[in-house]
Amino acid sequence: MLSQLSINNYALIDSLSIDFSNGLSIITGETGAGKSILLGALGLVLGNRADLSSLKDTSQKCIVEAKLAITNYNLQDFFEEVDLDYEPETIIRREILPSGKSRAFVNDTPVTLSVLNELRSKLIDVHSQHQTMQLSDTSFQFAIIDALAQNQERIASYKRGFTQLNVLKKQLEDLENKQKEANQQYDYNLHLFTELEEANIKKEEQEELEEKLEKLNNIEDIKLNLSEALEISINEEIGIQNLLHTLEGKLSKIASFSKEYQAISERITSVKIEIDDIVTELEDANETVEFNPNEAEEINDRLQLIYNLQKKHYVNSNEELLVVLEQLSEKVRQVESADEEINKKKKEIHAVAEKLDKVANLISNARKKTIPHLTKELENLLADLGMQNARFAIKVKPTIIYFSNGKDELEFLFAANKGGNFGELKKVASGGELSRIMLSVKKVLSENTQLPTIIFDEIDTGVSGEVSNKIAAIMQNMSKNMQVIAITHLPQIAAKGNSHYKVYKEEIKGVTTTNLKQLTTEERVVEIAEMLSGKDISDTAITHAKELLN
Repeated sequence: MLSQLSINNYALIDSLSIDFSNGLSIITGETGAGKSILLGALGLVLGNRADLSSLKDTSQKCIVEAKLAITNYNLQDFFEEVDLDYEPETIIRREILPSGKSRAFVNDTPVTLSVLNELRSKLIDVHSQHQTMQLSDTSFQFAIIDALAQNQERIASYKRGFTQLNVLKKQLEDLENKQKEANQQYDYNLHLFTELEEANIKKEEQEELEEKLEKLNNIEDIKLNLSEALEISINEEIGIQNLLHTLEGKLSKIASFSKEYQAISERITSVKIEIDDIVTELEDANETVEFNPNEAEEINDRLQLIYNLQKKHYVNSNEELLVVLEQLSEKVRQVESADEEINKKKKEIHAVAEKLDKVANLISNARKKTIPHLTKELENLLADLGMQNARFAIKVKPTIIYFSNGKDELEFLFAANKGGNFGELKKVASGGELSRIMLSVKKVLSENTQLPTIIFDEIDTGVSGEVSNKIAAIMQNMSKNMQVIAITHLPQIAAKGNSHYKVYKEEIKGVTTTNLKQLTTEERVVEIAEMLSGKDISDTAITHAKELLN
């Protein structure tokens, strides 16, 4: 419920603050007095776009603040979802700075306009003649039927399944596209994979082969140098091995004379042992060195295969080739196992679809049961509103298509005149008729659901006499379950309000300003009398106004 609206520096408004109450509140005023400005300010605080033209004084910021009692709206989960502090009396504030920057706050926490608009839909329904076009919107028509059918939980369950179904279908589509693409490359990838697998590439193999080939290609040089090294090491006269043997013998004779000689002797012995090992290895190496042209050719062939494979796959090492082999293996495996994955995904889709079909069937049956009651209610209400021959033809048609709210298509047809053909609302109903239909719809909804505060902006346009009394009675009845605010030009409707506000203009120091005030009982009499007879209020008008109020 909107309990307070404060407006500062907006359009023609300097500053005003007004309290609203439960029940039916009436707002009246002359044409051009500023009723649309009030709605504009309310729209601004609820998330409408704004610019500097909204500022009355462009050097000061504009502030619009709405205080709302939201205890009965079950919004705790929503506030938690959007990370806002929940307060039973919530304050929404919107500021427009002279720079043009706009800011919005809910309970002093900054919010985006998208959050504000989402909150708006749960708090206040502003109905104008433009909104009557919603009646022709299929989603709105479904919303009416589902509200009366109490389909909310079923549709919430259906939507969860519908989302899951779409995710699975997308996954299946991706799998099938990948399979199609992979199939086109399968033979080539299989050839590459087999070629690499048969090559039996080893990680360190290239370096080892290149080293072997280097030895084979320099075999003569190696043989010559090994022979000469052995000659230097074991020659009887000048060989290192013999000389070290002699040196060791000399030092061993004096080693016992001092620790110094002992240390030198031990070091010579150590060097001799190392030289003996080296000589043994030189002899082994010299004996095994021989040129094998077949081995060189095999190594050359193997290395050429490795080089060719690296070049073919745009890599520089066997390690990278092994990564390519793994990738090719995965591509081949995907194709060979794709049918199994696709069949598995199809089974998942089938299982979800079966559950979804059951929920959709429950939704559809509830809709079908509700339609006769809805049709009768609307036709009776419209008859009271001067449309005695109004008829609805509403049909739900089950389909095999999954829509976001079920599997039904909806035919929502209307005939305004006796013997007239049924047709779409927007084609066969006039503006005044659409307004009365929308009022009837809201009346039915108010009895079956927890509607937010509703504001009717001149819904009485084009009606008069007894019909206006009926409209007033419907609004009054609706206000027993919710807060109703009506902007009207009709005295019959104005007189039915629990509270009455007047929008008016006044000129202060040559500047026109819009104001809003709540009328006392005496002021209401004058206002309604003026609505009946104009500025020159007659005694008859006063009497009639009092009769309407009583």
